[in-house]
Amino acid sequence: MELITTHTHTCFTNHGEGTVEELVSAAAAAGVATIAVTEHYPLTDAFDPRHYLAMPEQRVGEYLSAIDKARAAHPEIEVIAGCELDWLGDDDDRDLTAEDLSPFQLILGSVHFVDRWPFDDPAQRGRWDEVGADDIWRRYFEVWCEAVSSDAPFQVMSHPDLAKKFNFYPSFDPQPLYDRAAEACAAAGRMVEVNTSGTYYACKEMFPAPALLATFRRAGVPCTVGTDAHKPEHVARDIERAYRLMARAGYRTVTVPTADGDRREVTIEL
Repeated sequence: MELITTHTHTCFTNHGEGTVEELVSAAAAAGVATIAVTEHYPLTDAFDPRHYLAMPEQRVGEYLSAIDKARAAHPEIEVIAGCELDWLGDDDDRDLTAEDLSPFQLILGSVHFVDRWPFDDPAQRGRWDEVGADDIWRRYFEVWCEAVSSDAPFQVMSHPDLAKKFNFYPSFDPQPLYDRAAEACAAAGRMVEVNTSGTYYACKEMFPAPALLATFRRAGVPCTVGTDAHKPEHVARDIERAYRLMARAGYRTVTVPTADGDRREVTIEL
């Protein structure tokens, strides 16, 4: 079956490794047919004071040029120029315009911040003990639904239940949160992804959880697959496992964003 990954990272952030060329070359060697290179879109110093979370603004042009060069060097693989854009809601201090985002063929929407707090940053993990999982999960999904219902140019919503990353779960059944998330995503016409990186965090489970993925499927939300690789050697990690997870949730096709902003479908064959 055709392998695709629509969520990957490089050394353009200080928490990633490998050049764009190394990433695309590794994907081609692994038999990947479509890769989206989706570096973290720049944040201001207020949100990224260590310049660790996102790509520096002054390197965006260099990043896009590197993708163009990798695309030309590897005609055997479709290379999409993308970015992962953080939803910051009313706290967003960037004056983003359509022109700023126009060079990107794919924009992933992510919620890494809850009320300015980067809740999935290992350096700030201790706050979970202070606030408690119940409140964080409720607020996370509230913010997630705000993001998916906004007019931001998100095409795919990344790692939808990132709140489970550190293996902290609420004391209550999260299904009502799942239902609201799926309803909002379906109404907005967005896609979600199965993000294979979750298996390698404390939660030991891909994003989203099987129950949430099945809820998205029942709501008619299209689904793609991203490895969220931060190293070239992880670019194709567990893609076929993600397809099996989708199949168990009831999906029969993987939806693949294309460079022209359209979508295509790949039949799941296991």
